[in-house]
Amino acid sequence: MNQKSNKQVTVIDLGRQSYKPTWDLQEQQLQKIVTIKKSNRAAAVAVPTPNYFYWVEHPPVITLGKSGLPKHLLLNEQQLTEKGIEFFTTNRGGDITFHGPGQLVGYPILDLENFFTDIHKYLRLLEEAIILTLKEYGLAAKRSVGETGVWLDVGTPFARKICAMGVKASRWVTMHGFALNVNTDLGYFDYIVPCGIQGKAVTSLAAELKREIPLDEVKAKILVHLSELFEAELVAN
Repeated sequence: MNQKSNKQVTVIDLGRQSYKPTWDLQEQQLQKIVTIKKSNRAAAVAVPTPNYFYWVEHPPVITLGKSGLPKHLLLNEQQLTEKGIEFFTTNRGGDITFHGPGQLVGYPILDLENFFTDIHKYLRLLEEAIILTLKEYGLAAKRSVGETGVWLDVGTPFARKICAMGVKASRWVTMHGFALNVNTDLGYFDYIVPCGIQGKAVTSLAAELKREIPLDEVKAKILVHLSELFEAELVAN
């Protein structure tokens, strides 16, 4: 029996939280959803699976994805400690990235069988939500062929990345997500080869607009676009 489709997504704002507890929480929620799906198949029932979306702002942390190369981290262990930066090798896709204060991180824990079973489409819709949000601030953001995420001035010598993405999916349940530089201290990106891409710059919403942007304002805009693109009902926890 097919499970009942549930397009309601519970939105939870974790505030500022360290990377590891947030990663553990994602794993727990993913496993909870996968367990429901397995039980549904075993018992031929159709219990709906939940969907979650977490906002979080991390203290300084560098993460390396499954396709990442250790050489893209430009600091040694002692230097990381001195600068107060944590480091984790993760199970998400993608290469290396930085998370820190002023950066808006979104972790959708979605059962894609409630929406569509297409990881490529999933990533493109996440990108589109960010592109549409940046358009509201007068920025013409785009995708860059072969490079997941959202960029400005694609195809020029001034191309710069404003939003990184890296996800994992198991039995069509997603985790990890996107990181949009809003008021981020871009100096931290000097310690890595961002996303493993040589010669490409990074930027932030604040750097582009020459002013600090309220994170809650950006969150609200992104959620509107996510709701429309995924045809989902977003409910605040």
